[in-house]
Amino acid sequence: MHSKMKQTVAAFAVAAAFAAPAKAELTGDLTIFLDTSNPAPRATMEEMIGRFGELHPGLSIETTVIDREAYKTQIRNFLTANAPDVATWYAANRMRPYVEAGLFEDVSDLYAEPEIAEAIASTKGALTIDDKQWGVAYTYYQWGVYYRKDIFAELGLSEPTTWDEEKANCAKIVESGRACYTIGTKYLWTAGGWFDYLNMRTNGFDFHMDLAAGKVSWEDERVKQTFMNWKELIDMGGFIADHQTYSWQEALPFMVKGEAAAYLMGNFAVAPLREAGLTDDQLDFYQFVKINPDVALSEDAPTDTFHIPSNAKNKEAAREFLRYVVSAENQTIINNGDNLGQLPVNANSSVDDDKFLNQGFDMLSNNATGGVAQFWDRDAPAEMAKASMEGFQEFMVKPDELDKILAKLERARGRIYK
Repeated sequence: MHSKMKQTVAAFAVAAAFAAPAKAELTGDLTIFLDTSNPAPRATMEEMIGRFGELHPGLSIETTVIDREAYKTQIRNFLTANAPDVATWYAANRMRPYVEAGLFEDVSDLYAEPEIAEAIASTKGALTIDDKQWGVAYTYYQWGVYYRKDIFAELGLSEPTTWDEEKANCAKIVESGRACYTIGTKYLWTAGGWFDYLNMRTNGFDFHMDLAAGKVSWEDERVKQTFMNWKELIDMGGFIADHQTYSWQEALPFMVKGEAAAYLMGNFAVAPLREAGLTDDQLDFYQFVKINPDVALSEDAPTDTFHIPSNAKNKEAAREFLRYVVSAENQTIINNGDNLGQLPVNANSSVDDDKFLNQGFDMLSNNATGGVAQFWDRDAPAEMAKASMEGFQEFMVKPDELDKILAKLERARGRIYK
């Protein structure tokens, strides 16, 4: 047992030697704050930190795990008052307030290192503000349409690629007595996924980001067109009834029982669908269809990140830790099916031989030419995200009140972005 452990440590030491240039031994304390409070990601992160610690025996590493919801309310306080050396967070606009407040360290120097520059290019944009990088990604995952392949076969449907094909499929599914899509909007964010895709497919990535940044009126005709596209699916009975009473998990049984044919969701929905008894012969995935042919395809791929607080005490060790986090070997380990079960951000990593991870990796690497969004409640400021997602849910229940809903969101925009 002991010799096996030494071999493992030696293997990681060799990997680390390739991952970064040789440096003087790291010493002192390294404090790491994590929001990965769920059991599986917590274990993955703690094991990763353990491996890093074995490579740097001179470091004394202290890890603090905080419940994810509590972390969101505490982060500003601890970044200001008693900052750790490394902290988990999220990319894009979710990190913007801390970048603008001077609470996150500029780590652009890491992206200039040859081992990192090309390897994590896919997520560089999501970590960039004012042409500088403010952290590194450690995992991301695809969104898209998960569907019942057996129901499609029964009804003679094939995977759609255009909006007309999507609507034609939906009409046949509704005719068969089923809903096209399951969804639970009780906690609002799921409706944000539908808005992201419909708006990015109707108006493009840059327009979507401008709307999230408060630069576009909610009463703009282009925004209205997004909702009119959505209304087509609502009016034909595309969504399950009473969705506002269900969480995303409570909406899963509609798909499992065959009462709904598809779910627009993140890849984390696959495990519970499999656990509920659906086989990979029954379940498949497709990229959200093209709506406006002039618009490149963009994707939602929420990206989880590590940052060095500006007030960190051991920035040298913190940088070395970030190098280790994004190394190809570590990315392969932490994202495999026994751990996070998501996608590595390092292009030189390998992906688990899982049907959905492979489809997602291919889609994000080769078919997301328009850009990668972080999801509406990460791309828009918190207050606007809340107001707008309340509006999305209300619209799905009362689609004929669109003008009133958009007027309310426009008033919120005027107040929030002042």
